[in-house]
Amino acid sequence: MPTTDAGDAGGGYPLGTVRALLGTDWVTRSTRDALQARLEAHHPRSGRFFHPEALVTLRAACARLVPQPHRENPIDIAGCIDDRLAGATGNGWRYDSMPPDAEAYRVGLAGLDETSRLRYGGPFHVLVARHQDDVLRRVQRGEAEGKAWELIMAPRFFEELLAESAEFYYSHPLAQEEIGYVGMADVGGWQALGLDQLEPREPRVGNPSHA
Repeated sequence: MPTTDAGDAGGGYPLGTVRALLGTDWVTRSTRDALQARLEAHHPRSGRFFHPEALVTLRAACARLVPQPHRENPIDIAGCIDDRLAGATGNGWRYDSMPPDAEAYRVGLAGLDETSRLRYGGPFHVLVARHQDDVLRRVQRGEAEGKAWELIMAPRFFEELLAESAEFYYSHPLAQEEIGYVGMADVGGWQALGLDQLEPREPRVGNPSHA
C-alpha cells in the first residue's frame, strides 16, 4: 500500500488507526476476522459471477463512482460485488420495479456498454473519463440510449450501483481510516457522547491514534 492516503495528504486522520485497533480487546473476534480478511484479500480478484467483459465494465464504473487515485492498490469494489453475487447473498430487499440483483447487474452492465457504443463507438471501459461520466449521468437521469434500459429502470440501477460501491468501499479498514471511523471497536460501549467528545481510542485529526 502507499505510504500516504487522502486523509494524510490533507492533514487528516493518521494511517494505521483501524489496523492498530484490530489487535485489541475493543474489537470482537468475529469483527476482527471479517476486517482482517478484507485487508488480506488479493486485488484485483478474478470474477466468480461475472464473465470477464462484464467485470471489466464494472471495474471501470466503480472507478468513476468511487475514485481512488491516491491508492497504488485500489480497494477492489467490483470484486466485492462479484463475490456477493456469486454467493447469492444480499440485504434482504429490492425495489419491486427491479429484477433480482443478479439480473439487474447483468442487464445494467450490458446497458453501460451499449450506451457507450451508441454514443462514443466503444465499450464503457475504453472511453476517456469525461465520456464515462457522461454515460453514467445519462443512466442516472434515465436518458441513456439502448435496448437494455427498456428492461430495467436506468436510474434505479445507477442508485443501486452507487450505493453498493460506497458500502463496500467504506466497509474496508483502509477507507475507514481515511474518515476516522472506529465504530467496529465497540466492546465496552461508548461513554463520550457529547458534542466534540472522543473516546481515548478514537483517532484525532493530525495526531496519532490513542488506541
